[in-house]
Amino acid sequence: MPSRNPGVITQDWEPVVIHKSRPKGQDIRDPKAVNQALRSGAPIQTIKKFDAGSNKKAAPVVSVKKLEEGTEPAALDRVSSDVRQAIQKARLAKKLSQADLAKRINERPQVVQEYENGKAVPNQAVLSKMERVLEVKLRGKVGK
Repeated sequence: MPSRNPGVITQDWEPVVIHKSRPKGQDIRDPKAVNQALRSGAPIQTIKKFDAGSNKKAAPVVSVKKLEEGTEPAALDRVSSDVRQAIQKARLAKKLSQADLAKRINERPQVVQEYENGKAVPNQAVLSKMERVLEVKLRGKVGK
């Protein structure tokens, strides 16, 4: 049997101290961590962010004075009745449904419906696509 050294036994290594890392911002906002802090009575800081959680755009402010003077239009122009009728006649002459026309111009069927009902605000890009597919002039002076 091997003999043991009867001398003093010493420890050769240094003690290692492990510190907990500080909680990250995301961990602090975790609902479980907040509830635990509330239960333990720890102070909790709450900050209200400006316009946080609102996905709304502020409506443009229209001056009452400008409206009374008539320098600023109160409503946007809609598609004229001549353009509406021209779209409908050309579409029916080509035997296309509103959905078929919408597919050919890469727009939603609702857009074509709004143009034919006169509810749409004229968009030159959409009108040019309709002119190309229907082979009819919808923009500019018709008389020239």
